[in-house]
Amino acid sequence: MKLHSFDVNPDPKGDAAESKKINWYWAPVFCAFWFLLFYVTVIPSFFSYPETLRIRDEKAHPDEFIGERAQMQLLGLSSIGVKLTGTVENEVHALRFLLNEIEKIKSASRQDLYDLEVDVQHSSGDFMLWGMATSYHNVTNIIVKLSPKNTSSESYLLVNSHYDSEVGSPAAADAGVMIVVMLEVLRVISISEKELKNPIVFLLNGAEESNLLAAHGFITQHKWAPNCKALINLDSTGSGGKEVLFQTGPDHPWLIKYYIKSAPHPFATTLAEELFQNNFVPSDTDFRIFRDHRGVPGLDMAHALNGYIYHTKYDNFQNLERGTYQTTGDNVLALTWALANAEELTNPEEHAEGHVVFYDFLGWFMVAYTETTGIIINSIVCCCAIIFIFLSVFLMSGTDEKDEAKPVYMQFFLIFGFQLLTVAVAVGLTILIAIIVEALSMTQSWYTQTWMIFGLYYCPMFFVLALGPGLYIHWRKNKKTMGLNNTIACFMHAHCLLLAVICLTMTGLGIRSSFCVMIAVFFYTVSVILNMAVDKFAKKDYYFVIHSLCQVMPFWFYTYLSFLFLTFFIPMQGRDGPTSRPELLLSIFSILCILHFGGFILPLLNKFRKSKTISSIFAVICVVFIIIAATPAGFPYTKDVTPQRYYVLHTERIIRDYAGLVVKNDTGFYIQPVDTRPYSLDDTTLKDALPQSWTDEQCASETFCGLPLYNTRWMDWKNSMKWVPASRPNFVIATDLKLTSKTYINDTHVNYSFSLRSADRAVIYIDPHNKNKIVDWSFNRVMLDEGDKPPYFAYHVYSMDDTPFQFWIQVERESATQEGPSFRLGVGAHFLYHSHTYTQEYKNFLSSFPDWVYPTNWVASFESWHF
Repeated sequence: MKLHSFDVNPDPKGDAAESKKINWYWAPVFCAFWFLLFYVTVIPSFFSYPETLRIRDEKAHPDEFIGERAQMQLLGLSSIGVKLTGTVENEVHALRFLLNEIEKIKSASRQDLYDLEVDVQHSSGDFMLWGMATSYHNVTNIIVKLSPKNTSSESYLLVNSHYDSEVGSPAAADAGVMIVVMLEVLRVISISEKELKNPIVFLLNGAEESNLLAAHGFITQHKWAPNCKALINLDSTGSGGKEVLFQTGPDHPWLIKYYIKSAPHPFATTLAEELFQNNFVPSDTDFRIFRDHRGVPGLDMAHALNGYIYHTKYDNFQNLERGTYQTTGDNVLALTWALANAEELTNPEEHAEGHVVFYDFLGWFMVAYTETTGIIINSIVCCCAIIFIFLSVFLMSGTDEKDEAKPVYMQFFLIFGFQLLTVAVAVGLTILIAIIVEALSMTQSWYTQTWMIFGLYYCPMFFVLALGPGLYIHWRKNKKTMGLNNTIACFMHAHCLLLAVICLTMTGLGIRSSFCVMIAVFFYTVSVILNMAVDKFAKKDYYFVIHSLCQVMPFWFYTYLSFLFLTFFIPMQGRDGPTSRPELLLSIFSILCILHFGGFILPLLNKFRKSKTISSIFAVICVVFIIIAATPAGFPYTKDVTPQRYYVLHTERIIRDYAGLVVKNDTGFYIQPVDTRPYSLDDTTLKDALPQSWTDEQCASETFCGLPLYNTRWMDWKNSMKWVPASRPNFVIATDLKLTSKTYINDTHVNYSFSLRSADRAVIYIDPHNKNKIVDWSFNRVMLDEGDKPPYFAYHVYSMDDTPFQFWIQVERESATQEGPSFRLGVGAHFLYHSHTYTQEYKNFLSSFPDWVYPTNWVASFESWHF
């Protein structure tokens, strides 16, 4: 048997091997080829949208989504302005607007084919969420049920989104566009003669931003909720674009089957699902409520393009990506029809068959299979890779004798060890750069200039993965070797074996995203098989071409995933909190991405002359980018486009001692940075802030630092908070807490009843003294039942009602003879939409922030008592 065609004659002489190399000036062409593949395919695919259908063309497009109508409706809805739960804008103006649009749809509907019912729900309830005992009163839902005429079906499809907004945001994308998409889907289906087997419930909920309240009110209390057997949940963390399917099920693979069949513009990946479910995304959706409180399986989809505008005033109609309407509308309409007609909707539990592996390829097509199938595919691909790689190495010996093949195997195992070292050095260097950047306070230089990621974290990986084989070849050039071509092939063989082991390990751990590794292994194995076949029959050296062509598909796939990840996750790092490690996160992601294609492309640079010099260019680029990160050019924030986020609360603190006397009465600006550059204003706007010792003292002596924290996450950020002394804020209503009764149930158990008049968003902190215990209360009991440690955090929202909040707490005292108070109770009152009460000093302070800062602002108070 002759030698592997990749190296016709093994040449022990380094000079001869060098003479086989391609001239160095072709190396830039080789690199440009891969960059060109990315720019002409991946980016256009990512931003491709269908043509928006116009209202004038409606007759020519029956049963199709009309994007222009949704666009006009969003203009009306977003023009209402900020729509916080409990405001007139949300509870009156938005409600009236949406009911008017629904009435138009109902009037135009085919009443001979459908029944269209509308209900406005006002609900109250409680549940546990994010470490908070959450309760609410009088939040609003608009619910529309579209049913086929005379249907007997009791299985409904639920389609949900929200029309309320976050502080200061018109909420055009989050999630006004999803609301108008639902309205247009409702209109199209209600006038269509296409078959509809089961009713569809459209839930337009008015309290998602206030901690998913309205969804809980619907699914636990509404008369139609028990019949909702499947869900399409729609949300946003950006300004439109393509909606990504990032959660499914759980355990209902039939849902993905219909998504693949029906969605004309697929955009989905198991990787996003596992990242979201493992808390890599600092957000949540109503999907959690429907899943946890009624077990409704479904599909969770959200926009994530340009996440910089998320929950800011920039989330307006003008900034919404124009292709959003038609892309999302086409998908949601087709998917709604498909699921409403699905046979599985009758009894979904009969089809709960486990998790699904799913992903799209550049939006061109979808791939999906069950987790069990994924285990089989991964195992077969990896085993085949191992077999054919060792067969390829055997053929490199050019003999049928095992003894003569032994030196080749020994050489291969040496290369395998060297490749492991190369990968380890590449990974270590990339992470080291992230640590250095972080230590030098140069974080987030890529926040606006996303191309900085390439130089900081991609180039060091490119440098080492290309240089490693080059150093080995240089080391072995004067020794008997298998030849340049086979040496390069063995490095790629070794890399494939490494990925195969990783894939099998991830598969064994039940990580469905192991399909990402499997794809790299699969395409490389295909190239090995094809080259062995060509070697046998063609008798010519086509290895370079065949191998490169086999890497095109995986290169597209991994760079597409990389672009998707960076587009979505970079803006999120601006609101993930000062305790996050974005440099480490993005460096690790860069490593994972490059390992899947870099180990099969970069070794080929050693086919060119001056390969080590060419490889070193990547190191030079990395150094240049580090220098850029250290200069003003690396400053991460820009006006309006990519601002730095702060919460700025004009606050009063009133803290009482055991006797009820006020011992602290502070007023000032409570500033909470929400990214990893919390000290960027220390010398300017925040120069008058009290020192860190003040914060440490407050957190040591007071429950939750004696501050009006809006959620438990803020407690994790406390070390970066600032307090700037200022005059007293104005309040719409003063906090008024009354102990209405104190009842001794027995010698050690005491029940305290309270009446609280305060802001419509109140946070209540409960901290028992000494060895006392909170054994019961009127809030949700999950924290108590699960044995959570105090202090406890309760969150309550009122909507359009000024009735005092009644609650009670039962304490088990340490002993019957105990003297003094049993617990400390704090109340944080948050006035989120009362800018008309702002003092001139507060307005001046807000205007003192640079134009590259976005200060989310409101008035708040904190008061504490002992009982």
